[in-house]
Amino acid sequence: MPKKMMFCVPCLFGVESLVAQELGDMGLSDIRAENGRVLFSGGWESMVRANLNSRFGERVLLLLGTFPARSFEELFQGVKAIPWEDFLGKEDVFPVTGSCLSSQLHSVPDCQSIVKKAVVERLKAKYKLSWFPETGPLHRIRFRILKDQVSVMMDTSGEGLHKRGYRAVSNGAPLKETLAASLLKLSRLRSDGHLIDPFCGSGTLLVEAALMAFHIAPGVGRSFTAETWREISPKLWAEERERARSLEQRDTEFRAEGFDIDPAAVELSLANAKKAGVEKAITASVRDIRDFAQEDVYGCVVCNPPYGERLLDLRQAEELYQVMGKVFQPRRGWSFGIITPDGDFESLFGRKADKRRKLYNGMIQCQYYQFFKGEGTSHGPAGKAAR
Repeated sequence: MPKKMMFCVPCLFGVESLVAQELGDMGLSDIRAENGRVLFSGGWESMVRANLNSRFGERVLLLLGTFPARSFEELFQGVKAIPWEDFLGKEDVFPVTGSCLSSQLHSVPDCQSIVKKAVVERLKAKYKLSWFPETGPLHRIRFRILKDQVSVMMDTSGEGLHKRGYRAVSNGAPLKETLAASLLKLSRLRSDGHLIDPFCGSGTLLVEAALMAFHIAPGVGRSFTAETWREISPKLWAEERERARSLEQRDTEFRAEGFDIDPAAVELSLANAKKAGVEKAITASVRDIRDFAQEDVYGCVVCNPPYGERLLDLRQAEELYQVMGKVFQPRRGWSFGIITPDGDFESLFGRKADKRRKLYNGMIQCQYYQFFKGEGTSHGPAGKAAR
């Protein structure tokens, strides 16, 4: 088993820089951002740390090989050349999933079969076996063929990293936890700040903000596929979990406030906050956006309002944006971040954003509009006024 391996963290398009920064903050090395993923190198401890602590990445994959392939034979030989015996035991389960895009090889089912066959042939020769029972630990193999370039990986996470464990139930069209965390990071929410989400839904932004403010590792309370792998000591997982918990800082002044017109959504937000263990920092109540008021000297508003493609018809969405433009007033110490796919949002809102960023909410291309310049001032977005 090599002491230093290459790992890959797939992520939502538009947040690669955030993933690269957080991996660097974890002390990981050889970090390289690409479109839709970030690479890093290290041993098993690096993989464990990334799984437990990544807020913005979608999963952690062990990158086993890359090579060009324009034919099934090239794909077969490239996969077979990988030293699978270093990672797969005689009884391990190894299903294959993958994707093909802009490549000569475009049939995913055919490529799955070729990859599986190549792995089996390699293991047959190494283990001197003609059949594998696949009754042991799960080692899911993933491949990506992009512009005839093949990446072969093994999934260490299992369920996506957005599955933090606190949101068993959601409502409407919730933000993915990883995207919610990304929006908060882009808004530069302070650990002693005041977050407000006037469309809180199931409370994802509220909970992610509290986890971030308290430096609580998002994956510390869940399990991962690689925990069942024989080659990784349970002690390593225990040590990294203990390390993550030692970095928590729960004694800040941070608070998060959510509103929604649906009483059931408010109850769900509070229930999810309790499940995540951050209920002391979060409040939620029933309130219409028309009654929004900037009652504090500072505030960081981050929200995912309902829109035409999601929960409201187009006319309702346009009326909602106009109301938001009236109640979200430029003021020193206040910032507003709004994610929406509506290209006319700024004209309906009534102001040009100080900054905008293209992001994806699921398969929907959106813009994240940020407003952080107060009346007669120019300062960066923050949960508190700049000091």
